[in-house]
Amino acid sequence: MKQRTEVVAALVVRGGKFLICRRAEGRARAHLWEFVGGKREAGETEAEALDRECREELGVGARTGELYCAVSYDYPDISICLSLFRAELTGEPHALEHEALAWIAPSEISSYAFCPADTEILEKIGREGI
Repeated sequence: MKQRTEVVAALVVRGGKFLICRRAEGRARAHLWEFVGGKREAGETEAEALDRECREELGVGARTGELYCAVSYDYPDISICLSLFRAELTGEPHALEHEALAWIAPSEISSYAFCPADTEILEKIGREGI
């Protein structure tokens, strides 16, 4: 059995839309859309990990709010426990590690191909809104 990896991600909302990022070529699940975030490192709090990931991937920090949703998912190469937190960015995000960024409304979710681990979260956003 694969070891479960803790992953944190940000639900960043602005003007009725939320931020998504498209995974780059050469990475697992390349070209699929996801929430900004990544693996929590040893000794980091969830907020510290989310701030670090936003700095690495978007060039801005993040202020972590409440937990929106947590899911577990088993990919062929990794098992993850994904915690999505409401977050506020400290500046304007830029795609440093992704192919693209997009701000989308909940009604636009079906127009994007997301990582499978995000399915349950996206269903919740579709039902409950952001």
